[in-house]
Formats: sequence, structure tokens, C-alpha cells
Amino acid sequence: VHAGPFGNIAHGNSSVIADLIGIHGGDFLITEAGFGADMGAERFFNIKCRASGLTPDAAVVVATVRALKAHSGQHRIVAGKPLPEGLFKENPDEVHLGGANLRKQIENIRLHGVSPVVAINAFPGDHPSEHAAIAEIAAEMGARVAVCTHFAEGGRGARELAEAVAEAAAEPSDFHFLYPDSASLTEKIETIATKVYGADGVDYDPLAARQLANYERNGFGSLPICIAKTHLSLSSDASLKGAPTGWRLPVREVRASVGAGFIYPICGDMRTMPGLGAHPNAHQIDLDAEGNIVNLF
Repeated sequence: VHAGPFGNIAHGNSSVIADLIGIHGGDFLITEAGFGADMGAERFFNIKCRASGLTPDAAVVVATVRALKAHSGQHRIVAGKPLPEGLFKENPDEVHLGGANLRKQIENIRLHGVSPVVAINAFPGDHPSEHAAIAEIAAEMGARVAVCTHFAEGGRGARELAEAVAEAAAEPSDFHFLYPDSASLTEKIETIATKVYGADGVDYDPLAARQLANYERNGFGSLPICIAKTHLSLSSDASLKGAPTGWRLPVREVRASVGAGFIYPICGDMRTMPGLGAHPNAHQIDLDAEGNIVNLF
């Protein structure tokens, strides 16, 4: 039961009801938090766990060779176009270069007192040297790591990951929120920006500053924060890869989702509706002469 929408504009997690049902169905409950640990996981910890009262025993950070190469800054990747050929060539040095992003995401899990496990989501075109590079990064950070081939091999391909998660979950947990309810809205925003994203600080447009002051006056200051920003970077600038430093988070507007239970600042040129294609599939769906629906896919 996904309560979305996506983790770049909302909390990006499944519903609390889904977790409460699922946790009775087995020994472990695995729940998704969308996009990187700076987004979905941060909202899971500070919004969803605050609302549900449930506490995580471990967190899985999914990493791919392609993603870390993309964060090396050596490739130009355009949505909707084929991936550059260089992304598929064996190059563990590029993986290490992009590994700054993975290191920061592991740190972001530990900020909340949770044990991280790195799952290397293996693709058929990956090279063993590149998986080894990811494993080295995880080892440097003291995190468990497992190569996963479950897409090709089913449950057998995730056995190593399952064992690592079980070990991590058995450790004592020191889970805690990143900020208290009593902190001001600006303090909460700045805590996320500096500790999770790595920003030097936050800049508020005059409109955003007025909105924050208004929410505080109207009694909404105790709500948690859900920052809407690009999912393509730890920063608010999609072009900055790895773990960028020397930047500030620009907040242009702040909205209150009081029913959902959070305040959400909108950063940079972020849109609050997912991007849709210029030609929706609905334009192609039709009935043939026999009355069959065609062009659904």
C-alpha cells in the first residue's frame, strides 16, 4: 500500500497500515523508502516512524555500479535517452570516484542510529572488479555488504543479503529522530540541509520566510519536515554529483500538508507533480473491429 507520491516531493513510503499488516506476516518486515537515503529514508525515520511509533532494526541501502559511475560526474545522462556506452565499460576507478555519494548515504543512515547494509544490485553487464569496488567502499564505512542477483535468480540470489540484514537487525538499535518536535521549523529544515544533504546553510525567499512564520503562529510548528528537492543529487542542483560541498539550500516556498502531518519546503525549481510524457498512452488506446482493447502497452 504505497502512500506516496514519490520521495522527491512527498515522503515516498508505504502506509503505516501496510506495515502494521505486514509485520504480522513473517519474521521480518521490509518496507520501501523511495529514492536515496537522503530522501525516502530520512522521511521514513523522521516522519513515518514518528507517526507510527515503529522503530527500524536495520536499513538496506541499494547501490548499483551504474549509479555510482553516474555520480562520478564522468557521464552525461539524459532522461529518456540511451545510457552512454562508457557507463558499461569496466572501470572500478569511476565507481570509487562516485563512491562519495554512497559514503554519505551510509552516514545518513547512521545519523539516525540504525545499522546500514549495502545491497549491490547486480546487473548482467557489471564487472566483478566494480562489485569489489562497492564492497571496498562499504567496508571502509564499516557497513555490511552483499551482492544481489535476485532479479535473475529469485530468492536464492538474495540469500546473502537476507543473512546480512538478519545480522544487522540482531544488533542493539540506537534509533533516534534527527530533530525534536519542539525545534522550530527553520531549525528542522536547517538540520536536514546541513546534516543529511551536506549544505552550508539555507537561504529563504521572502515568501518562504513569511509562510514559515505564519505556520508557526498558527500552531503547526511541531510538525516534521518533508523537503521537496531533486532526487538526482544530494544537493538541490541536479547537476552536482557525488557528495557536493560549498552550496546552500534555496527554499522558494513552503506549504503545509496538515492532514498528512508535515510541512514541505520547495527548493530550487522543483515541481510538485511528477514529470509526464508529452504524449500519454491514453492517446493510443483504442478498440479494434472485434471490440478488443489495443495499444494498452
